Amino acid sequence: MDIIFSDCTVRFGARTALHPLSLRIEGRRVGVIGLNGSGKTTVARLINGLTLPSGGRVTVNGIDIATEPERARLEAGFVFQNPQNQLIMPIVSEDIIFGLKARGTKNAEAEARMAATLRRFGIENLEKRRVYELSGGEMQLAAMASVSALSPRILILDEPTNQLDIKNRRLVLNAIDKMDEDAVVITHDLDFALRLPRLLLFHEGRLVADGAPEETIAHYRKVAGC
Repeated sequence: MDIIFSDCTVRFGARTALHPLSLRIEGRRVGVIGLNGSGKTTVARLINGLTLPSGGRVTVNGIDIATEPERARLEAGFVFQNPQNQLIMPIVSEDIIFGLKARGTKNAEAEARMAATLRRFGIENLEKRRVYELSGGEMQLAAMASVSALSPRILILDEPTNQLDIKNRRLVLNAIDKMDEDAVVITHDLDFALRLPRLLLFHEGRLVADGAPEETIAHYRKVAGC
């Protein structure tokens, strides 16, 4: 992935959510950490055009999110913190197929891509399961599969291990490790963050650390007072 923020700012009325940011994100896996309200989710939403800059520019693999927001969303898929808000069809397979058909995929191809995606995530057993019957980890995996089926080159994962028990957390982490897509991961899970090669730390709308996980987490602990 190649994501470039060029003097990018985000304001909501009188509040500045992101102060001028110039940053390049490259590689296979990058984590984003910070306290609540630090700006990390704003940065994540900028990557696929869910939020647009108030000033400056953001490009994702060469695509300007402000001038080509639809292309940006095809390039970078967003998996939300609460997957139950993302899975809109009652059956897992139906949800994946719905997204594919919305992008113009024909029936037979949609069925084939749905089955291939479930195999890739190792969740073929969820194909006919009802979404409301899934565990937290299964629901997270289903949401990841539903977005991945649309073939983005980048996945943005917003708190993928949030409120998961040990078993379900392990399922999700294993799936992330095996994903073909590049990933930007927003997380409060510091044990998970330590597994990522690069961490970005945001505080009060500013990037305050960028580097190896151990050093960035040490800076985070100082900022958080813990």
